[in-house]
Amino acid sequence: MPQGGRVRRGAPVRFTFNGKAYTGLQGDTLASALLANGVHFVARSFKYHRPRGIMTAGVEEPNALVQLESGAYTVPNARATEVELYEGLRATSVNAKPDIEHDRMAIMQRFARFIPAGFYYKTFMWPRSWWGKYEERIRDAAGLGSVPDTQDPDRYEKRYAHCDVLVVGAGPAGLAAACAAGRTGARVILVDDAGEAGGSLLRAQEVIDDKPALDWVAERMAELAAQPETQVLQRTTAFGYQDHNLVTACERLHDHLPIMQRSGVRERIWKIRARHVVLATGAHERPLVFGNNDIPGVMLAGAVSAYIHRYGVLPGRRAVVFTNNDSAYQCAVDLKRHGADVTIVDPRVLSSGTLPAEAERLGIPVVHQAVVAEARGGKHVTGVRLRGHGASLRDGVDTLSCDLLATSGGWNPVIHLYAQSRGKPRWCDERACFVPDASAQPQSSAGAANGDFSLQAALDGGARAGLQAAEGAPAARPADLPVWSARPVEVAPLLPLWAVGKGKQATRGPKQFIDYQNDVSVSDILLAVSEGYHSVEHVKRYTAMGFGTDQGKLGNINGMGVLAEALKQSIPATGTTTFRPNYTPVSFGAVAGRELGDWFDPIRRTCLHDWNLEQGAIFEDVGNWKRAHYYPKPGEDMHAAVQRECLAVRNSVGLLDYSTLGKIDVRGPDAVEFLNRLYINSWTKLQPGRCRYGLLLDENGMVMDDGVSIRLAEDHFLLTTTTSGAARIMSWMERWLQTEWPDLRVYLTSVTDQYAVATVAGPHARKVLSAVCKDIDFSNEAFPFMSFQEGTIDGVFARVLRVSFSGELSYEVYMPANMGRHVVERLMTAGQPHGITPYGTETMHVLRGEKGYIIVGQDTDGSVTPMDLGMGGMLAKNKDCLGKRSLARSHTSGPGRKQFVGLLANDPACVLPEGGQILLGPTQAAIAPMFGHVTSSYMSPILGRSIALALLKDGHERMGEEVTVATADGRFMPARVCSPVFYDPEGARQNVE
Repeated sequence: MPQGGRVRRGAPVRFTFNGKAYTGLQGDTLASALLANGVHFVARSFKYHRPRGIMTAGVEEPNALVQLESGAYTVPNARATEVELYEGLRATSVNAKPDIEHDRMAIMQRFARFIPAGFYYKTFMWPRSWWGKYEERIRDAAGLGSVPDTQDPDRYEKRYAHCDVLVVGAGPAGLAAACAAGRTGARVILVDDAGEAGGSLLRAQEVIDDKPALDWVAERMAELAAQPETQVLQRTTAFGYQDHNLVTACERLHDHLPIMQRSGVRERIWKIRARHVVLATGAHERPLVFGNNDIPGVMLAGAVSAYIHRYGVLPGRRAVVFTNNDSAYQCAVDLKRHGADVTIVDPRVLSSGTLPAEAERLGIPVVHQAVVAEARGGKHVTGVRLRGHGASLRDGVDTLSCDLLATSGGWNPVIHLYAQSRGKPRWCDERACFVPDASAQPQSSAGAANGDFSLQAALDGGARAGLQAAEGAPAARPADLPVWSARPVEVAPLLPLWAVGKGKQATRGPKQFIDYQNDVSVSDILLAVSEGYHSVEHVKRYTAMGFGTDQGKLGNINGMGVLAEALKQSIPATGTTTFRPNYTPVSFGAVAGRELGDWFDPIRRTCLHDWNLEQGAIFEDVGNWKRAHYYPKPGEDMHAAVQRECLAVRNSVGLLDYSTLGKIDVRGPDAVEFLNRLYINSWTKLQPGRCRYGLLLDENGMVMDDGVSIRLAEDHFLLTTTTSGAARIMSWMERWLQTEWPDLRVYLTSVTDQYAVATVAGPHARKVLSAVCKDIDFSNEAFPFMSFQEGTIDGVFARVLRVSFSGELSYEVYMPANMGRHVVERLMTAGQPHGITPYGTETMHVLRGEKGYIIVGQDTDGSVTPMDLGMGGMLAKNKDCLGKRSLARSHTSGPGRKQFVGLLANDPACVLPEGGQILLGPTQAAIAPMFGHVTSSYMSPILGRSIALALLKDGHERMGEEVTVATADGRFMPARVCSPVFYDPEGARQNVE
C-alpha cells in the first residue's frame, strides 16, 4: 500500500527469494515483503507437494518455511512470518526440487488417494530384499530443509536468572501485568518473542485511554525501562515450563541483522526461576476446514489485518471472509477501508455484535447461513464455492470469485506453557476452546491466554495477575491496581464448526486439511477411526497430526473436533494431545551453548597442572579432570615412558599427582552410624589417626565405589572416592541422608578441590619425606601402615597418609591446594639424590595391576559383588549396610557368577586385549558361549612379561586352567587362570624398613 503500517518507507531492503531479487522495507518480515511483492506461492507441502502460501503472520505459520542463507550460516525451516528482513537476505523454498515451480515430486498430488495416513506401514513390507531401497527412497523424499554441512562459526551461551515475577508475552495483558508488578518494586522479567512489543495491538487500530493503543504500548515500555528491578527480553521465546517454576527461553540476539554486521553471541538460552509466572501468551486464530483450504491466498483473517496495519500490505483486492465468529468482521472492515471488495460468508443466522454492525455500516455484503465448501484455484485462489448451512443459499449464488480468502474459526488460547507446567486445561463450550484451569505451580494466565479475548478484559486481567504475582515478594511494597480503559465491544456467540464436509463429502471431495504441514486431512482422521484408533494420542501418531515444526498450533483443536464427531462424543471426552517442549524449534547451537569440542564437558585442572606441563606430561581425561597420563622424555613413546616410570617406583621413588581423588568431609555425632550404613565394613572401632579401605555397594549389592578413608576425630572423617565417581557418590550420600535418614546428625562437604595430594611411592619414599617433614617420625613403629600423621613441609600444613596403591612403601601427602606446587617442588628437590621420577596414571594402573588392586568401573561393571572380587571377608557380620541383603539372593550368591582372577598369556610377550572375550577353547562357531572378559591388561616391566585381570565365570574355582581369549581380528590367545596378585603376594614391600 502507498502508506500505512509500521515499516520505514524510506529504508528499502534488498533480498532474494528463490534466486529472484526483491525489495522490501525496514520493519518487514520476509513474509510481508513477499506479499508486498505479490508473491503468495512460497512452498510445497510435506507429503503431497501441493502449492502452499503464507497463511499467518506469526509463530504458528505451518506453510511458509524457508531455507535461510547458505553454508555455515544456513537455517533450515525458518518461518518467513518471523524472519525479520535484513539487507542481503537470501531465502529459498524447501521440499521442492529443482524449484517450487517445477517440483518433480508434485506428481504425488495425482496419487493422493492412494497414500493416506498409515500407508507407509502397509505398503513397504515386501519384498524383504527391497527394505534398504525403500528406506533410502523414503528418507530422500522426506524432510523439509537441509541442515548445515559445515561447522557453525557462531557463538551461543546459557544464562541463569531469578525473579519474583516472570511475565511471558508483551501484548496488552503482558504489559499490564509487568507494569503492575514492577510498580511494587518486585524483580520482574518480561519476555516476548517479537522484536516489537504490543502483541495483538500491532494488528488493529485500537484505542486505550482515548489515545492510540500503540502510544499506550510505548508508555508502558518506557515505564518498564525506568524500573530498576525490571528486565525486558525481546526476540525471546519461552519454549519450556518445568517444575519449580523454571521457564526456559531462547533469546535471538542478531539474526535480524545482515550477516556481516553480526558479532558476539547469536542465541542465548535463559533458565529463569521465578516465584510466580504470569502467562500472557495470547491466542492463535483457528482456521476453518473445507475443500482445498490450503491453496495459496487462503489466509487467517487476523493475519490479513496484521499485514494491513503492521506492514502496510494489502494481501488481496477481491476478498471473501469466511467466519463463524465476530472477530473476522474486523478483517473485512480493514480490507474495505483500504480499497478491497469484500464479501463475508457466515454460517450463523445473524451477527449482531459491534463489528458486524460496523461492516453493515460500510456496506459489506454478508451471506448468512452459508459456508465455503471448496476453494478453487491452483497456485493461487481464484474463487470459492458456497453451500447452504441450515438453509438454502439466498439468490442461488453458489460461487464467488476472489484473490484472497480470509478465514476464522475462533481462537485457541496459547496454553502450551500452562500445560507443560502440569496444568490441566478445561473445555469452554461458550468460547469453543480449551482454557487454563487450576494452576499446578505458582502461575496465572491473563488476557487471551486465559480465554479473555476482549481488550478490556486483557488489560484488567493482566493488571490483576501482575499485582497478585508480586504479593509476598521480599522487596514488594503495596501498590494500587492500575486501571486502563478500552472501547467496549459487544460480541455475538460463535458457531463451532470443525469441518464443512463430513462423511462421504470428506472422503470423496477435495482434501480438507487439518494439519497443513503434514498434509493431514479430515479423511485421514476418519480412516484412523475406522481402523480402530480412538485415542487422540494414537490418532496423532497414526496420522502425524501436530508433528511438524508448528506442533499443531493451528490444526490440533480442529483435529480433536473432527475426531470427537467421528466417535460421537464430546471434545472434553476426546481430550488433548500432550503439549511438550519445545513450543517452537530451538537450534542445536543454543541447546549446546559453549559446551562444544574441548568444552563439551567442563575442564578441571589440578593445582599442579602447570607443573605437570613443565615436566612434559601427556594428559588424559578422567571424569572432567585433566590427569597426567605419562611423562615421555625425548625419543620415548608411551610404552617406553611407562616402563621407565614403573621401574623407578619399584626400584627407587616416584611422585604422582593424586589431587583429583574425590574427598568428602563427614562430620556430626552420627557420622559413625552413617558410615556403617553405607560401607560393607565396620567403622565403629576405627581409631582417630587410622585409615580404612572401604567398599560401597548400591541397593542391588553391586560394588559402586571404593576408597581409603581416615578418622580425624570421634565425629569427623575424611572419605575418598574414585576420581570420576566423586560427584556421583557425594550426591548419592546426600540423597540417603536427606530422604531416608533425615534423623542422622551428619554434615557432608566436598573438599576435593581444597586439597592437593601427592603420592610418594618406592623404596626410598621414607627418605624423601623425612628430608622435608621434620616434625613427623616416619619409622614403621611410629608411623604404621594404614595410619596418618600431621605435620609441616617448609611451613605448610601437611597431612600424610601411609597407604599404598602400588604395593610399595608409599605416602599420600595432603596439603592446601594453593600451596600444592610449592610442596611438590620441595619433594622433588628432596628426591633428586634418589632419582625421584614423576609418574602418571598409566604407570599407576600397571603398578596396581601387578598387585591385583581393582579400579572400580574398569575391573567392575555394575554386576560385581564383593565376593566376586574375593573381598567377601570385608563384609561385616554384625551390622547391616546398603546392598547387604541383596547379596543373599540366589542369583547373587549362586554359581556361575563372574569372578575376579588373573590371567597369564602363554606367550609372555603377548598383551591380551582389554575387553577380549574369554572362551574355554578356540572355536570358529558363529555363536560361542562367553565365560568372561579381560578387564585390565599390561606389560609388566618388573616381571618382564604381560599380565591381565579378568572377570571369569566361576573363576575362583578355575585356578590353573587354560582358557582362550578371542580377539577382534579373529585370533585366539591361550592363557592360564591365576591369582590376580602377580607381584609381592606377601605384601612385604609396603613395610620395608
